[in-house]
Amino acid sequence: MKPTVNFFSSVLRGALALVLATASMALHAQANSIEAINVSPATGGKVVVKVTLKQAPASAPAGFTVNNPPRIAFDFPNTASALGRSTQEVGEGDLRSINVVQAGDRTRLVLNLSRVASYDTQIDGRALLITLQGAAAAASSGGATTHFAEAQPGDRRHALRDIDFRRGNAGEGRVVVDLSDSGVGIDLKLQGKTIVIEFINAALPRNLQRRLDVTDFGTAVQTIDAFAQGNNARVVIEPRGAWEHTAYQSDNRFIVEVKPQSSEDRIARGGGYVGEKLSLNFQNVEVRAVLQVIADFTGLNIITSDTVGGNLTLRLKDVPWDQALDIILQSKGLDMRKSGNVVWIAPRDELATREKLALEAQAQISDLEPTRTESFQLNYQKADSFQKLLSDANQRILSKRGSAVVDARTNTIFVQDTPSRLEDVRKLLRKVDVPVRQVMIESRIVEATDTFSRNLGVRLGYREEGGGRTPFGLGNQISNPNRQPVVSVGGALGTVAPNAGADGVVPPFNPANLNVNLPAAGGSVFSMILFNQSRTKFIDLELSALQADSKGKIVSSPRVITSDQVEATIEQGTEIPYQSATSSGATSVAFKKATLSLKVKPQVTPDDNVIMSLKINKDSVSPLATNPPAVDTKQINTEVLVENGGTVVIGGIYTQDESTGTNKVPVLGDLPYVGFLFKQQLKRDDRRELLIFITPRILKEGMTLRQ
Repeated sequence: MKPTVNFFSSVLRGALALVLATASMALHAQANSIEAINVSPATGGKVVVKVTLKQAPASAPAGFTVNNPPRIAFDFPNTASALGRSTQEVGEGDLRSINVVQAGDRTRLVLNLSRVASYDTQIDGRALLITLQGAAAAASSGGATTHFAEAQPGDRRHALRDIDFRRGNAGEGRVVVDLSDSGVGIDLKLQGKTIVIEFINAALPRNLQRRLDVTDFGTAVQTIDAFAQGNNARVVIEPRGAWEHTAYQSDNRFIVEVKPQSSEDRIARGGGYVGEKLSLNFQNVEVRAVLQVIADFTGLNIITSDTVGGNLTLRLKDVPWDQALDIILQSKGLDMRKSGNVVWIAPRDELATREKLALEAQAQISDLEPTRTESFQLNYQKADSFQKLLSDANQRILSKRGSAVVDARTNTIFVQDTPSRLEDVRKLLRKVDVPVRQVMIESRIVEATDTFSRNLGVRLGYREEGGGRTPFGLGNQISNPNRQPVVSVGGALGTVAPNAGADGVVPPFNPANLNVNLPAAGGSVFSMILFNQSRTKFIDLELSALQADSKGKIVSSPRVITSDQVEATIEQGTEIPYQSATSSGATSVAFKKATLSLKVKPQVTPDDNVIMSLKINKDSVSPLATNPPAVDTKQINTEVLVENGGTVVIGGIYTQDESTGTNKVPVLGDLPYVGFLFKQQLKRDDRRELLIFITPRILKEGMTLRQ
């Protein structure tokens, strides 16, 4: 029976301890209580809410403001509610109703408003006076003054320790003011295009009374002026352009952030806050209590580590709740991890240690986890290529215990690893084992030619009957040096008497003896044969007017289909044989290519454009050499980006060969007036241009080359 007695004794002791603890908590919670709430109008449209307590409060309770719906809340620690009701309808000024809710050892007083309003708090004996600023007061002050901390009557002298400027991660300008303590009264108002901050009853050292030009930081802030104004210290911030600001106080530091105003979503810019705005006013309040206020406002389940402690002075005006949470965490060296609607908050070192231990435990489990073998049959990807991807030494997907074996005949890969890694392999396979997109490359290779030549002039020749012709116009010597030609010009065409008869008379020109030679197409040659009576010796007179003008176009249209990122080649032409010497001294037959070829490697981009690496050759046999043969080469090697179905001209090779010349008899061709009879003018103008048009088309399922 003794064990039974000990058991019941333990139960009784535990129950007694629980009752005593509950009674202690109840007594502690009821150390103070709210006994009455009275509402009365005041001058200037103000409304005064008088909260009467059982005992005089040591300080004003922490309060926060919510913009949507507009309301102001105050938390009374160690205070109960003795009102007997939780809701009180008011309908006075902007105050619609009052809610009082007790939760544990604290009581929350909520003022429900018809619109957002500022407030002041004051302790009057056992009562807390809450003054709501009305529309008239807001209009008289321009509605731009924000009170962060109220100056207390007979307050001691405060000071500003430092004024600094920093550029934030999102490009905002941040003015940071270090205070001597957290009780400095602070008023902020917008005056024209500036932000004026008044630090009540605060001294400003001479080294801080200066003007800071911060234009070089590239923010919305241009200058910061700090100077003494009576017993107060004043800081004036001058921004530029369209801007918006956020101000808050964290312990002994007051911060104003100014950033350019933009219509873009702050999420798109990254690092922005999108939570509903609220205002917080806490004076030396426990961090846990502040986090509880955030939890009540957002509906999140916040779990706070036992190591989170300390007090915090925080004053925020119209700040998104997620930014307010970040400010609280940063000021106390805390961090958070979120899972669903549950948020775990702890010191950064503690969270890092916890995550490290979790990863080490996961690694140990992975080392001990049993392995399985699965087979994966690939449809489009080569199994050996997928095996290399899994087992890459630089980026290994399989674990150190995993392996992969390939069956090339069935294009199947067998993977042995832990179940989690096998699932990763399965996900990877779904992404890479997909049909490769096909691309058809159409090209037009156009070689245009424009040739022109013209020969104009006179050529004279001498010959004997039955003999060959010796032209003068080419500058050759006459075959018979004993018979020198004598040329005289006169009459219609003139007469020529080379070594004439005894009387020296040559009969006049007889048209019946004119021999006309017609040239080939493209020009004309007019030849005349002048002869003497003996008809044994002849002089040829040839007038030439030759002109050739031709245009041509050679069009090649190679097409090729290839897979994405796979090089393809299409080639057509001739292989020219020639003899070459071997190392033994014998000869062998070698071949040199003169082809038209298109080599392309396409890459399809996610937006259905095509990047092409192109190499195009257009070769032809040159008559300059035969062994080994010479090849005229035209080549383009480039990389271009073209939209699907678009056409691009990737290059043009343009050549122009222009020449002029003169064929003449030496000395005679330079004679004045008659020199043109002994020379010939030559002119040549050849132009060639190579243009290449490329059109890529991404083939859909069912399309062929003809389409």
